[in-house]
Amino acid sequence: MNTKTLVSLSLLVGIGAALHFIIPGFFLGMKPDLMLVMMFLGIFLFTEKKNVLLLGVLTGVISGLTSTFPGGLLPNIIDKFITAFVVFFIFISLRHLKNSIYSVCVLTGVGTLISGAVFLGSALLISGLPGSFLALYTMVVLPAAALNILAMAIIYPVVTNILRRTGYRTAVKH
Repeated sequence: MNTKTLVSLSLLVGIGAALHFIIPGFFLGMKPDLMLVMMFLGIFLFTEKKNVLLLGVLTGVISGLTSTFPGGLLPNIIDKFITAFVVFFIFISLRHLKNSIYSVCVLTGVGTLISGAVFLGSALLISGLPGSFLALYTMVVLPAAALNILAMAIIYPVVTNILRRTGYRTAVKH
């Protein structure tokens, strides 16, 4: 892993951490997870297994430490690790498709839905849920997926344009 990639991934995780920290929990301690957007962006731009491993572990730990969900540390770590690799494998299996804003937004939505299910499922098994799985999924995960799609639709073109102008080579096809 070169220094530029490590710095870029660190910036994405740092931005994700700040966004995750400032957004309040609004339904039984759960909140939309904009850290996922940064994790997905890192996967889309720096598509290598070692980067996915780093992103999954770091975003899981940081999300867990800043979580407002009761007992949310371990479920966040499990969730981000699994979600990072599932999204990575879906992304590389669909590589024949153009890396367009539409494909990354759809994959962001799908990834958010997967993340929510893994998080709630692991929380249910580890510490229990403060409400029903279905209510939490409906009231938090579905709106979070819509919010994450919107955020990716705004952030992805800006970041790819910056990277293209600076001549930085990533997995993005220009």
